[in-house]
Amino acid sequence: KALRDQDKYVVVQTAPAVRVALGEEFGMEIGTNVTGKMVTALRELGFDKVFDTNTAADLTIMEEGTEFLDRFQNGGTLPMITSCSPGWVRYLELNYPDLIPNLSSCKSPHQMFGALIKTYFAQKEGIDPNNICVVSVMPCVAKKYECTRPEMEVDGVRDVDYVITTRELARMIKQANIDFN
Repeated sequence: KALRDQDKYVVVQTAPAVRVALGEEFGMEIGTNVTGKMVTALRELGFDKVFDTNTAADLTIMEEGTEFLDRFQNGGTLPMITSCSPGWVRYLELNYPDLIPNLSSCKSPHQMFGALIKTYFAQKEGIDPNNICVVSVMPCVAKKYECTRPEMEVDGVRDVDYVITTRELARMIKQANIDFN
């Protein structure tokens, strides 16, 4: 629906694993890097901008490092535990709640990138963040849950609006009759 809405600026970001898993859905050898084909297909589907989540992975590491140094130098809770897996984080929250203070407060790379798109990128491009739709293509269905967590929004603006899996992207490409190969 967002791709058909002329008032929406639809941005997609892809996890690194997607560029080598997507080809399998189209009969390519396992591990074939299909970055160019994937970006072309995403543009043909109607996405206004295509980004790689790797951009935010480095930022996440820097933020985690800063948080660790602050904890280390100022007597914060150690050891600091970090993971970009929302499934693992949820497991810890449900099964080891006493370790929650050890969790890093940093968002996962795709959530952090969604926040950047709706703040820095929106300002740079002169786009109202409310008119930006961020879609993450991820290899893990737990990312769908992660983007709905209450802490993944600021002032009612969600960092990431939708998460689709590699397989769901392949279905979208096929439904659009795009000759991926």
